[in-house]
Amino acid sequence: MTGATPGTFARAIRANLVLYGALAANLGIALAKFAAASVTGSSAMLTEGVHSLVDSGNQLLLLYGQAKAKRPADAAHPFGYGRELYFWAFIVAILIFALGAGVSIYEGWRHVSAPEPLRDPTVNYVVLAVALLLEGMSWGIAVREFNARRGASGWWQSVRRSKDPAGFIILFEDSAALAGLLIAALGVWVSHHLGDARFDGVASIAIGLILATVALLLAREAKGLLIGESADIAIIRTVWDLLDEEACITAVNHVRTIHTAPDAVFVAISADFDDALTMGV
Repeated sequence: MTGATPGTFARAIRANLVLYGALAANLGIALAKFAAASVTGSSAMLTEGVHSLVDSGNQLLLLYGQAKAKRPADAAHPFGYGRELYFWAFIVAILIFALGAGVSIYEGWRHVSAPEPLRDPTVNYVVLAVALLLEGMSWGIAVREFNARRGASGWWQSVRRSKDPAGFIILFEDSAALAGLLIAALGVWVSHHLGDARFDGVASIAIGLILATVALLLAREAKGLLIGESADIAIIRTVWDLLDEEACITAVNHVRTIHTAPDAVFVAISADFDDALTMGV
């Protein structure tokens, strides 16, 4: 059997607000970072521009995945299309690794090997300050939404148990973005303080390594959802309790569940019934 938990519609609206907010922030930040990189020649700023552009593309993919996942069940997919969202979440992880981390590490290595001449860093600092403000706002929205869902559970435990990848992907992306901005600012400052532009490239490589780590974590979580994860233990216990209340059931052999969407669960039950129970007509 399948079913949706209460508050599905409200949660969908909140999740989309988080996605739209992150998308708007990242598009504006990406343009500002690319402009700053073209003026100052900073590798870290160019890397951060690519980072924000990749994040924007990721949010568009998640919105696309959410729209596709809402299609009703049909003959070809009798349990619906909910798990399509998990597929696009896995694609997002691949893009973060291939584009975000790959370009960052490549650009960093290129600038370490052949450093750009140092220029006035003022534009970089202004753009980084604005980006920190916008990313911080987006991160705050993502944290508030995630905290509302996780309840008393720990952060990492909530990520592992979450069946909605949109929420924790935005949280991971925004956290990586804030860390990247701080590293970029440090790289620009150290480069000018020591008069060595290679530190700007080192900062770019460090940003790439952070993105690679985030991508691997997201890929692991998305893979589990894509393969199929069971429902939360509390839901399974509720099903067992309901079955135990049925006098016509003498024994329950097993209750097996799998998420077909973030808010939909397929349940398979093996049970023994009272021999005196008559078959329905």
